[in-house]
Amino acid sequence: MFYVTMFFQYMSQYMKTRLEYRADLVVEMLSDFLNQTVNLVFILVVFGHTQFLSGWSRDEIIFIYGFFLIPFALFSSFFNIWDFNDRYIVKGEMDRILTRPIHSLFQVILERMELESLFGVVTGLVIVVYAGSSLNLAITWYDPLLFIIFAIGGALAYAAIFIAIASIGFWSDAKTSIMPMMYNIGNYGRYPVDIYNKIIRFLLTWVLPFAFVGVYPAAYFLGKKEWYAFSFATPLIGIVFFTLAILIWNRGIRKYRGAGN
Repeated sequence: MFYVTMFFQYMSQYMKTRLEYRADLVVEMLSDFLNQTVNLVFILVVFGHTQFLSGWSRDEIIFIYGFFLIPFALFSSFFNIWDFNDRYIVKGEMDRILTRPIHSLFQVILERMELESLFGVVTGLVIVVYAGSSLNLAITWYDPLLFIIFAIGGALAYAAIFIAIASIGFWSDAKTSIMPMMYNIGNYGRYPVDIYNKIIRFLLTWVLPFAFVGVYPAAYFLGKKEWYAFSFATPLIGIVFFTLAILIWNRGIRKYRGAGN
């Protein structure tokens, strides 16, 4: 309950701060929306020259993209740690974090939250509903529950990758980081993995599980029965990789010696 209380207190303070500059908040939300729109337009342009992409139709690709936006929005809202190495390790703010009687990762997550990114959930849902309607997808009573579980599992898988990468900073305090490159690699999860070669497919499934953010969970709702096992493995993959990431973080904390050393 202590952590739950702290979470909502941080959230309350964050919203008060952001609402002080409402125009800036609106501009950021519009910027995110335009970025998502550009990616959608790119898909439409590609399918303006072909009817199918490795057996996937335009509306199926759009559905996958819409689903991807939902766990990605959850990740962007609560795991915005792309500048962790520079801010907390190089500039020494990790020393401040470690003086408080609360888990260090939890503090970093709370300090870096960007709740306006949750707008991406709305955008993703709109795209999913549009694509689903175009595909005439049948919906059962338990599909909304599975949708939520898969989305959370995908968000955990996404977060696990970046937490593990951020943890590298505990062993190496160099300003350079592979975070930007990893963000670009994450975009591969927006598309079906069978359009890539076997090596990339393996990496996106078992090493950097970005495929569990978009295509694998979405495959269930699209009726791709050959991928159902991957779809239902999404929450398990999210939990396993997230747990491993926390273990790496905790081990890194024990190696950390402060900004002055």
